[in-house]
Amino acid sequence: MFVNGRGSIAHVHYTGDEAAAEIKKLLDAVMENEDEFERWEALVTRATELEGGVTRNSSPSSIELLRNAYNCFLAKFPLFFGYWKKYADLEFAIGGTETAEMVYERGVSCIPSSVDLWAHYCAFKMDTSHDNDIIRDLFERGAHFVGLDFQGHPFWDKYIEFEDRNNEPSRVAQLYRRVSQIPMYQFSRYYEKFRGLINSNTPVDDLAEPETLETLQAAVAAENQGFERSSLELDRQLRGKLDQWYYEAYTRTQADVTARWPFEEKIERGYFHVTDLKDTEIDNWRKYLDFEEAQGDFHRTCFLYERCLVACALYEEFWLRYARWMFSQENKEEDCRQIYIRASCIFVPISQPTVRLNWARFEEKLGRTSLAHDIHEAILDQNPDHVETIISLAGVDRRHAGADAAVSTLEKYIGQRNAHVGGVLAAEQARILWQSKRAVDEARQLFKDKADKFLESKEFWLKYMDFEIAQLLSEEDDAHKRVKEIHETIRAKGRFSEDASKALSHHYMEYLMDHGGKNAADEFMKLDREVNGYTSSKNIDLPHAKPPAKKRKNKNKNAATTAAS
Repeated sequence: MFVNGRGSIAHVHYTGDEAAAEIKKLLDAVMENEDEFERWEALVTRATELEGGVTRNSSPSSIELLRNAYNCFLAKFPLFFGYWKKYADLEFAIGGTETAEMVYERGVSCIPSSVDLWAHYCAFKMDTSHDNDIIRDLFERGAHFVGLDFQGHPFWDKYIEFEDRNNEPSRVAQLYRRVSQIPMYQFSRYYEKFRGLINSNTPVDDLAEPETLETLQAAVAAENQGFERSSLELDRQLRGKLDQWYYEAYTRTQADVTARWPFEEKIERGYFHVTDLKDTEIDNWRKYLDFEEAQGDFHRTCFLYERCLVACALYEEFWLRYARWMFSQENKEEDCRQIYIRASCIFVPISQPTVRLNWARFEEKLGRTSLAHDIHEAILDQNPDHVETIISLAGVDRRHAGADAAVSTLEKYIGQRNAHVGGVLAAEQARILWQSKRAVDEARQLFKDKADKFLESKEFWLKYMDFEIAQLLSEEDDAHKRVKEIHETIRAKGRFSEDASKALSHHYMEYLMDHGGKNAADEFMKLDREVNGYTSSKNIDLPHAKPPAKKRKNKNKNAATTAAS
């Protein structure tokens, strides 16, 4: 049985006898809080240890538990590359090469920028396959995903080892030539190896692209025009040209490495974990991305984003930035969509819905209004009281079906939410009627009709007051009368906390000072005393004041009494 997705752990059952109570307790703990990594870690570790270590000879119940535990765990935390390697090793012990390879394929599809996982996968393929073309194809797939990594040398070392083991000097030379021109930490090591090949018996056809060779051969011919040179001398001259050509390339690569090194040396945790990154590392990723975007190389920038989003997978800031950057590129809408899908469906917690809301707006922009609607409803299914999402959903309806449709959408959610959320949504209804439909009287009537329902909602009454303040009536006294009535209702009927009640009165008092007439100061001062109160000076405690001195005659009398005693 293959299980996947949030809540799928609830469908996992262990039917074995060994440690049955312990396994149930671990399963229950994960179900109680699926976001806590330590609980998952305890479960998969214990499942692995059953019967002295699960193998192909273990009981079906132990094998099934192990597989389901790992499948659920890696669906929840797909960026833990080390666990993909562990699971692949376990599957190799249980089901052999085919099932292990399936795990590796799932792993590199979930974390394609992992140098270590690709290196392990390719090493596994080298040990279990005899078809060099298939192995080489796998290495080339890996090179596409991790070949530009600044710390990519473990992968390239494994690739070179493969070609060297197969006694393919031509392919080895081509790999050294290729890798020596990639800005990476150990590029100079590959350059020195390649330079040695230039000055050896390696065929020149393996040392450069045909176009480069043609250019350099023409240069040698021009220098030797009118002279007789042996083929050995011509070869020596050509290799000298090649050496100079690649030295210039080396210099450019060195400059690229030097430019990136200040960012690379500050990356302390380039792998995924559930614990927070240091602020300094987050800031370093921001600056590194700024730098790479400024270079204008699409592939390198895209690759750096993928690296960043391994370490920063739980930070919606970087997903939003990646999607925005991708959307700015020409004809990259589908790539942008995939970024939003990965962020929303796998990595960013539902408690951070901004990336999902941006995804909905992206789909709306492309004409997929129904999908935008579905994204909003999916957020509300998990986070039903998220006001911003409800208002955003109403906005979709307003833009595509009109103001009345938006008001109806909000009304549906008002009936399902508490007074605090409902008050905000009701105020949004009035705002849409006022600002989108230009129906001031409808908006005012809505506020009046719903006033008694939201006597606990500070936001409702703030918006109500602001609405009336914003109506620039020709009759100043009428405007003041409406705002004053709202404030009096707040004080007479409102069921607010003391702080909320004060805040609402202060808002009205600000209105008096900003928009009130000649009697505004009088009303302000009365409210100031009523709302903020005052303290009588006779009740003030002066902690540093000394007690009054007693009269001297009393002091002498007390002294005499003491002496007589």
